[in-house]
Amino acid sequence: MSVKILGISAFYHDSAAAVTEDGRIIAAAQEERFTRRKHDPGFPSRAAAFCLRKAGLTTADLDAVVFYDKPLLKFERLLETYYAFAPRGFSSFASAAPVWLKEKLFLRRLITEKLTEACGGPMPKLLFTSHHLSHAASAFYPSPFGKAAILTVDGVGEWATASISLGEGASIKMLKELKFPHSVGLLYSAFTYYLGFKVNSGEYKLMGLAPYGAPGSKRVVEYERLIKENIVSIKEDGSVFLNQGYFDYAAGLKMTDDAAWEKLFGFQARGADDELEQRHCDLAMAIQNVTEEIVLKMAAEAKRLTGAENLCLAGGVALNCVANGKLLRSGIFKELWLQPAAGDAGGALGAALAAAHAYFGIRRDPAPGDAMSGSYLGPEFSDLDILNAAARYGAVHKRYDDFGALCADTARLLAAGKVVGWFQGRMEWGPRALGNRTILGDSRDRDMQKRLNLKIKYREGFRPFAPSVLWERTRDYFDIEVPSPYMMLIADVAAERRNPLPEGYHALPLKEKLYFVRSDIPSVTHLDYSARLQTVHRETNPRYWELIEAFRKETGYGLLVNTSFNVRGEPIVCTPDDAYRCFMRTEMDYLVMGDFLFEKTAQPSRDDAAKWKEDYALD
Repeated sequence: MSVKILGISAFYHDSAAAVTEDGRIIAAAQEERFTRRKHDPGFPSRAAAFCLRKAGLTTADLDAVVFYDKPLLKFERLLETYYAFAPRGFSSFASAAPVWLKEKLFLRRLITEKLTEACGGPMPKLLFTSHHLSHAASAFYPSPFGKAAILTVDGVGEWATASISLGEGASIKMLKELKFPHSVGLLYSAFTYYLGFKVNSGEYKLMGLAPYGAPGSKRVVEYERLIKENIVSIKEDGSVFLNQGYFDYAAGLKMTDDAAWEKLFGFQARGADDELEQRHCDLAMAIQNVTEEIVLKMAAEAKRLTGAENLCLAGGVALNCVANGKLLRSGIFKELWLQPAAGDAGGALGAALAAAHAYFGIRRDPAPGDAMSGSYLGPEFSDLDILNAAARYGAVHKRYDDFGALCADTARLLAAGKVVGWFQGRMEWGPRALGNRTILGDSRDRDMQKRLNLKIKYREGFRPFAPSVLWERTRDYFDIEVPSPYMMLIADVAAERRNPLPEGYHALPLKEKLYFVRSDIPSVTHLDYSARLQTVHRETNPRYWELIEAFRKETGYGLLVNTSFNVRGEPIVCTPDDAYRCFMRTEMDYLVMGDFLFEKTAQPSRDDAAKWKEDYALD
């Protein structure tokens, strides 16, 4: 008899569900993709229903449902923290306590009710695993390593904010933890907030803003000094001590004590719509540098404690691709493996895998292949589904019987500067679009970054874009020797492709820096000559590989600009209806869904082109 498990993460942000059978991943999806509410924290009813349906199961077939953390330990932390800070923070406690008392303390009953409502009954055994064990399991069990150090770093779970473990065979042994309120994730989120971005969604904007700082400048160096001397004390083992006089997250309703930060850095917290100034960029660079220093020290400690050659990473901080790239180049570990859904969504998968191996004793036989199936673990849709969606909107389309011909025509459109929405196969698991729910452009086009940001995504112009590159051609463009299938690593653009920076470049205004042509693939070359790349492998995504290969034959360049198929504030599209609506609300030129090509100018006009601003709160 096989062991079938449903993992659940919920009630904080990025709720998700995953189903495994004997430790093999069958399906995984985030609730936001179904509800169309970005970072949806609610119970993942639709995601769970999809995962069970994809696995051909009902709840009666399950051996267990596993929740990704332990709510009673979280409640203990809540009470002890408010007690420690009392009487400060009473208003925060008064708002949080009723929710905990009404819902989260009775989570067993709530999960049973919600799952029965969404998927029917009867309910199987309900298990709970610790938050950082869920992260560790999500990183180690799908990895190709028989033995590895595991580093998990995020905001906070129950008490832990970071952990070091040793994974060996089917076991995970926790070795060391950093505990709340001292947290690398919360430190980074505090700067995210202070620089005008939304906590728990804008951290990647902070990472993207950092290269606009002036490296080695007097102000960046001074900001780093102020951070280390006043806000965070960094120990040699990577543990941190946060000066709570500068923060308000432990007992208050926001991240920072704004007055203390203003006095320290000399400027007020930036508003979301305020103009970005050089001092904002310099502060972003300073905290990025500090974060990288901490992560490298933590990794060195993990190496010292475990003696392992390889490292697995998860937790929200593991989505910091720049830090990951520095860690890879440091040589502390021979190889890295990063969970593509490293944040809280990945906890659903980790919970299921932890139960499979640690509770049910399922044997683990790591293989060199991709246990994550390229992270293509979500819903897929048939030609009939696409045709039905087209009929609902009166959409005009051309059907191709030869996929090679469709790729050749799409490659020619991309080479001509057109922007194409690309919708194929199973939806990606995690926050990155990896070629199945993707918007594509030509990386050679010097105006493509500007156009995609302002006319397609409707977001800040400084935001960088990622290249999807044929694995076989990666070293033609980037200085990297290892695959990056999940877009979790930063690599430098090859030196021979770079254009030299003009004299006084770092003193230029932000917009002049942004649009300087830095290489022959300018739309994916960030200010520091880096790129957050996805290597595309024929064995995991043959259709996407074939398209990029067609583009290579057309242009000589085996890579494309890849950004997620959504507008600012919207979750990545899930269904053909989502894709068509997004296509029509933006200035995309073409849409390819399955074997069908839709040309924008041929479509019937719609009167809700700007309605996305009403439907989706800006992130």
